Amino acid sequence: MPSATIKKKISCSKENLIKMVLDIEKYPEFVPWCIGSKIHSKLEMRISGNIEIIADLTIGKSFFNETYKSFVVYSKSEDTIQVTNMDGPLKYLENNWFFKKIGNDSEVDFQVDFELKNTMLNILMEKSFNIGLNKIADSFEKRAIELFEKT
Repeated sequence: MPSATIKKKISCSKENLIKMVLDIEKYPEFVPWCIGSKIHSKLEMRISGNIEIIADLTIGKSFFNETYKSFVVYSKSEDTIQVTNMDGPLKYLENNWFFKKIGNDSEVDFQVDFELKNTMLNILMEKSFNIGLNKIADSFEKRAIELFEKT
């Protein structure tokens, strides 16, 4: 059951960073091992500004590729994004993003906890989890800098 927390300070506005994380359909362009994405539904609440998304991500490397469905909730008042598993190879997934403005920069606190249904794959994932998670976190930071460094 791999779990970890990564905190990064990124040179862009909190709003742009949140927008980038919610742009799930762009993940295959920059997230390692993400080979596909699909938004099934996106509901924007007018009064609260909250957003609810149901989306698929296809993750793959060499012979292995799996699609999982997740429920994504953006809370505008709390500047958080919560992701939970709905279907696919994951037994469970809890993924939380916390965003905070620090001067002209943003701090993002990314927490993930998950377990795969396949016990053997889960054991393999545990061994390389931190390396993979750091690559993914770095890809989000690099993408934010490419898109928003001047904003």
